[in-house]
Amino acid sequence: MDSNPGDQPGAIVDGKYALVALVGEGGMAQVWRALTYGAHGIRRTVALKRLHEHVAAYPEVVAMFIEEARVGARLRHPNVVQIHDFGVDESGRHYLVTEWVEGIHLGQYLSSTGDQPAPWPIITAVGIEVLRALDAAHTSRDERGDISPVLHRDVSPPNILLDVIGVTKLADFGMARAMDRGRITQPDMVKGKLSYLAPEMARGEDPTPESDLYSLGIVLWEAYTGTRLFDGASDVEVIRRVQDPRVPLLASRAPHLPLGLSMTIQRALERERERRFPSAAEMLEALRQVLRAHPASTWGNPLGQAVEVARQRLRAGIARN
Repeated sequence: MDSNPGDQPGAIVDGKYALVALVGEGGMAQVWRALTYGAHGIRRTVALKRLHEHVAAYPEVVAMFIEEARVGARLRHPNVVQIHDFGVDESGRHYLVTEWVEGIHLGQYLSSTGDQPAPWPIITAVGIEVLRALDAAHTSRDERGDISPVLHRDVSPPNILLDVIGVTKLADFGMARAMDRGRITQPDMVKGKLSYLAPEMARGEDPTPESDLYSLGIVLWEAYTGTRLFDGASDVEVIRRVQDPRVPLLASRAPHLPLGLSMTIQRALERERERRFPSAAEMLEALRQVLRAHPASTWGNPLGQAVEVARQRLRAGIARN
């Protein structure tokens, strides 16, 4: 993969951002930890995403990147990663600046527990905060004040960020599509991670808010059981299982869970979208009812402490294979 000679720690982007460390890289872009390069020595840590040079020449890729910024800028919520800036650097490459979340993503947290399942109250609390983010996106309004839902389309463990201060944030609405705009890529293009797609999306149908809830249901089912729900030897095998899902009863795989919790997840994973929760708010309330009956607190410091312990275990090389 080609890279820009300036893509190295210490490089300054657009006269405003100093690159510190590369923290993520995909086929389209790099994500850097960066510092704002302001006057009087004022610094703030941010995340800076920049398109690779070899893809920046494709108009459809640039259009998707712009769409990510446009959609994300509309979403203002404590559980959504906030966009700070969007621009074009000196070399003509687009970049996107978001808030920096000091912590790990849910997949890393689950890996850090080794052979032991993650505490179900912690996972449930994380699910509630993701649902708050989805509720804000699904009930988003446009500039005229009209309801204009934003669908995430890629609710998966790497996009669920856990901060050491005990806050969960949903990241990367780059896979989102505002329902008031046409698609900017091929109509049959499958976005996101295959094993977390709702069956209707895997069949090429339009996503809905219920599709996001289904994806979150998969994430939670896997977190509670410590196993994959839709796995396969190839993408073709995975997509077949996703299109025609056979979801084992959560209560049979994790009998230690409260029955109400198992029933909530099972409803989110109904094959027909009409049988799922009609909104993120209703699924959120169902999970809250479960936690209300649980004596231990799962908010704030307990969640933050769990994240810090997980980071220490990951640094020590203790992780689930």
